[in-house]
Amino acid sequence: MSNSNSEALFTRARQLIPGGVNSPVRAFRSVGGSPFFVKAARGATLITADDRELIDFVGTWGPAIHGHNHPRIKAAIAAALENGTSFGTPNPYEVEMAELIVRFVPSIKKVRMCNSGTEATMSAIRLARGFTRRDKIVKFSGCYHGHSDSLLIKAGSGALTHGHPDSAGVPAAFAQETIVLPFNDRAALEAAFAANPGKIAGVILEPYPANVGLILPEPGFLTFLRGLCSRDGTLLIFDEVMTGFRLARGGVQEIEKITPDLTTLGKIIGGGLPVGAFGGRADVMDFLAPEGPVYQAGTLSGNPLAMAAGIAALTLLDESNPYPRLDALGRQVRDALLAACRAKGLAAQVPQTGSMFALFFTPTPVRDYATALQADAKIFARFFHSCLRAGVYLPPSAYETAFLSTAHAGAAVDRACEVMSSAIRDL
Repeated sequence: MSNSNSEALFTRARQLIPGGVNSPVRAFRSVGGSPFFVKAARGATLITADDRELIDFVGTWGPAIHGHNHPRIKAAIAAALENGTSFGTPNPYEVEMAELIVRFVPSIKKVRMCNSGTEATMSAIRLARGFTRRDKIVKFSGCYHGHSDSLLIKAGSGALTHGHPDSAGVPAAFAQETIVLPFNDRAALEAAFAANPGKIAGVILEPYPANVGLILPEPGFLTFLRGLCSRDGTLLIFDEVMTGFRLARGGVQEIEKITPDLTTLGKIIGGGLPVGAFGGRADVMDFLAPEGPVYQAGTLSGNPLAMAAGIAALTLLDESNPYPRLDALGRQVRDALLAACRAKGLAAQVPQTGSMFALFFTPTPVRDYATALQADAKIFARFFHSCLRAGVYLPPSAYETAFLSTAHAGAAVDRACEVMSSAIRDL
């Protein structure tokens, strides 16, 4: 397997870019080796700088639910591009996107566009603090909500992968206002609220944590959390940057029948372009400038190219309702992985919901950050490289979630299941 072009690019990148990458998890530090570079992508396939074709289960970390370079999304970007790249003024695409989001996600009555998931969660936290006139925030260990100071504490995703759940550069005073709890732990939640009556501005969580592998809430946990927040006047913030529109049109909140006060979005609503959004109750959202005292702004927010791509992506979801089909693909992958592990005598957990799945090499059911860390990352690294050599690209970390797309149907997912099963047999 030759990666000479990728290796040359990585050598050049390391001279100019910290670690040679513009996002830490891309560096392959968790699994070892050097990253490959991609020059093109279509459907379920990546084409590397060395002309290798890989079946992709990363999907640019979630947004590629329709596969890469979908013709409808590509055409929408091209049409928008004819009129310019950025205006610095309101544009019609913003209104259409807002209408789609409000129609798809009933808890969202008003919405504000921004440029990334990090911006969305950072802004939602500031809004929660401004609206409630409280300072403290509750988050859960292993949930990653972007790299803003208040939230980069016991984070998942790249921070966990590199063994630094707490980032340098976060002032201690900021960290003191963030209460970190274990996911799925009702007693810890009750204790936190009891110790801080009337002081907690918001609770932010990924309702299905997907930045520490994939963790599913235990029955009743989200309902219990909603009740605690309502009783204390605390805003419940669902970070659906990964799960929004991927698992259902209305996200996890539609599946679980929970109504958060605020929701953060990203990934799919950009159709592969940089975008984020946050929205929720009208009375809360009206606290944003220029209506209210909470300031938030962005020159590129509502960028016409990103909005056009996102409108095409959401419209495709509305037309095709791919969710039952994607769940069937997810179950096919899950069953293949579990069967291969049983045959090998390897203890493993394969949480899966819809088009999202993860693989933990551990006998212990994964219900929170601590149990996720019990998984054997060294075995995963060997599994990852065996799959990569055979043409299947999985997230390069034992603590990330894999994604399927509508383009994986048929031969691609069948081939990937064979490769992953073979990789497990060879461990």
